[in-house]
Amino acid sequence: MSHKLKIGELQEQYLTDEEIWRIFTVVLSNRSAKSSTYKFALIKSLIENLYLVNDDFELTYDQIAYSFTKIYWNLVVQHDLIQHNNNPKKNARVATLMKEYQQQYSIPSEFIWDKIDTNIQIKLVRKVKSIMKENVFGALYGDTRGKFYAFDHRQEYFKINPAVHAFMLNYQRLIVNLTNYHMAAMIETLNEVPSINYLLGKVESIARRSSLSSFENILLNYFEAKCFYCEKPLTGAKRETHVDHFIPWSFVQSDNIWNLVLSCNRCNISKSDKLPEKQYLEFIIDRNNVLTEKKEDKNISSLMINYRPKKIIMLYDYSIRNGYDTIWIP
Repeated sequence: MSHKLKIGELQEQYLTDEEIWRIFTVVLSNRSAKSSTYKFALIKSLIENLYLVNDDFELTYDQIAYSFTKIYWNLVVQHDLIQHNNNPKKNARVATLMKEYQQQYSIPSEFIWDKIDTNIQIKLVRKVKSIMKENVFGALYGDTRGKFYAFDHRQEYFKINPAVHAFMLNYQRLIVNLTNYHMAAMIETLNEVPSINYLLGKVESIARRSSLSSFENILLNYFEAKCFYCEKPLTGAKRETHVDHFIPWSFVQSDNIWNLVLSCNRCNISKSDKLPEKQYLEFIIDRNNVLTEKKEDKNISSLMINYRPKKIIMLYDYSIRNGYDTIWIP
């Protein structure tokens, strides 16, 4: 049984888009051996970390487990969506764990993941990582026939097949939509009204932060308080300063400081879900070079880990290929 594997090697390095689509179709369907929502949460976690891989296409278990835990917390606790595994009378272990931590630390149900105390987050992610080693990494490895990724429990390393990584970049928007749809369809069969009201919207938003204020403080500490786009001074008054995803969040699906800029209210609302004019790509690369040089600040260094200018250029180009071709100018 593949879910009991502790090491999985890549079975095939070179795959065509047709071959990858064929495997994805099985994984997303009920023909998959892993019929719980774990597989959807893992795919969403990988998408969130697509641009954080190192030069060898590797991620750590901690990176994946953090995203995986955030997704389940927001599903199970914030939205009260009960997750089942293959046994409809028994909750998935991750879901049970979320409820236990909520009760143990008296955390209000309306608390989204990033509002939880950091120490509690670390403990919970560690527990979820152990569950993923038993029930997730090997199971999806089997469903993808060992062609999508390699993994090693002892070293806690996860390597995406470069061909699959390129495929996920190229079809990212479609994969996100398909994953959200199939995840919502499965959750709908396991829950009742009112939990399933506006279900697709809940699934789409489970990876989103409630606040980017911590990033705002960092950017204001290192850069002049002015709008990245129109250069209007930011007064700091309530709701005047915004933190904007340079590449829209709906595409990148993650909050990386190298993709975040300070913006005035007018530009933030006007830009909305659009891509800024390409000249601003040069500006943000220059801005990120400043952050990269702040090696004495360990917090900045950790936030910029695995960042390369080519990544945000690639992100910009792939977002256009994925339909973000309405270019915005202040």
